[in-house]
Amino acid sequence: MSEYMLEMRGISKSFPGVKALDNVTIKVRPGTVHALMGENGAGKSTLMKCLFGIYKMDEGEIYLNGEPVHILNADDALHKGIAMVHQELQPIPERSIAENIFCGRYPVRQVGPLKVVDHKRMYDEAYELLKQVRMEYDPKAKLGTLSISQMQSVEIAKAVSMSAKVVILDEPTSSLTDNEVEALFRIINDLRDQGVSIIYISHKMDEILRISDDVSIMRDGQYVGTWEAKELTIDAIIAKMVGRELTNLFPPRDNVPGEPILELKGVTSILPNSFKNVNLTLRRGEILGLGGLVGAQRTELMEAVFGIRNIASGEIYFKGKKVTIKRPKDAIRDGIGLITEDRRGTGIFGVLSIADNVSIASLDQYVDAGIVLNDAKIEKLVSDNVAKLSIKTPSSKTLIQSLSGGNQQKVIISRWLANNPDILIMDEPTRGIDVGAKYEIYQIMIDLAKQGKAIIMISSEMAELIGMSDRIVVMCNGKVTGEVSGEEATQENIMHFATKFN
Repeated sequence: MSEYMLEMRGISKSFPGVKALDNVTIKVRPGTVHALMGENGAGKSTLMKCLFGIYKMDEGEIYLNGEPVHILNADDALHKGIAMVHQELQPIPERSIAENIFCGRYPVRQVGPLKVVDHKRMYDEAYELLKQVRMEYDPKAKLGTLSISQMQSVEIAKAVSMSAKVVILDEPTSSLTDNEVEALFRIINDLRDQGVSIIYISHKMDEILRISDDVSIMRDGQYVGTWEAKELTIDAIIAKMVGRELTNLFPPRDNVPGEPILELKGVTSILPNSFKNVNLTLRRGEILGLGGLVGAQRTELMEAVFGIRNIASGEIYFKGKKVTIKRPKDAIRDGIGLITEDRRGTGIFGVLSIADNVSIASLDQYVDAGIVLNDAKIEKLVSDNVAKLSIKTPSSKTLIQSLSGGNQQKVIISRWLANNPDILIMDEPTRGIDVGAKYEIYQIMIDLAKQGKAIIMISSEMAELIGMSDRIVVMCNGKVTGEVSGEEATQENIMHFATKFN
């Protein structure tokens, strides 16, 4: 066996207007977890897509177990022993677990002149594969009945079924609870013990230091270096990622909350197991944190404020007047914007340009004679926001799906700023975003609050809640269980209220 399971040497890749990878070399030892880190836009995902055959690299060589390989496409990568579990899973929910594992390569048997799918063999093999990833579920069950973490396990089982030598995990824990993270780590350790090399992309520093053997860092499309994880600290990783020391993870908050702008009184969902009897006040110029564990109904409550969900009872007051919000159009009219948690699923329009994504919620403001869009005004709107929010893009015509997560998030913020909202609801605003881009998003939030905008921030990260919120309202099981601010805003107090079921 070669000293390295995988070597990528001198990899370069350019897109129109930007060089995404510049002579990158990375070496992964067999039977190790190799973390790949860097800010959004550093080139991590592009490098892995070159490895997996999604992109064709312009220059460079790939060696697998010491042998040179030429990867034509993703299917070719799988057959050569390279598997990738993407951050945004693409399951087929109405098909069985077994069918998802063997999709495109079903085992067959001969029946006379015909070849038919050998279902018994498929289910038997799927069951054995699921056992290997500690997930002994019925392979005949619909995939759509599983949680996100269980679907990830199915993807890993698929990799095992291909006898993968290298498995790429892209932000695997971004949507998982603590217990689900532990289950994933057990699977990773099992694969490592079997000699599989894991490439692990994540922005969660504590996970990296806990699960990784080696850490490679990229910056601006270039390779910075590789270190043993035990040699690194969180501060050292951050400094190498951003090329500078970040002494404070959060900007100083100098906004001053004013009078109430939004009040919820006894708001209860139309659904039986959702939020109930919620009382909440939001002030102008305030960043209000909304904390709680998975299932606390924070997102559902804010979706009701935005008109996505219906309420059975209760009252909503906006600027002192009772309002009825039955659909998002009502909320937008009243000056409320919502940035959703699922950026790719419900945030961006991936096949549209940055200009389209920025202007789409305010097109009625840029129509001449009631029928013709004023392209010049739209272009000025977009260029102003690109400059104001420091969005890194070759042009306003670039497809938003080609941007990094942090820049996509800035585009979505720009979309709502074009409407000049009084209230901006931000659901997990820095999910999947690196530490440098997080700081920029935080500064944007503080600047908006200083302008008198009111922000509700849903976050599952304790440090973010404490570092960015003027007040923190905590929910558990659909109810508001506590409120903290100032010196009372500690992780212990927040967790106390987040687990207060009675």
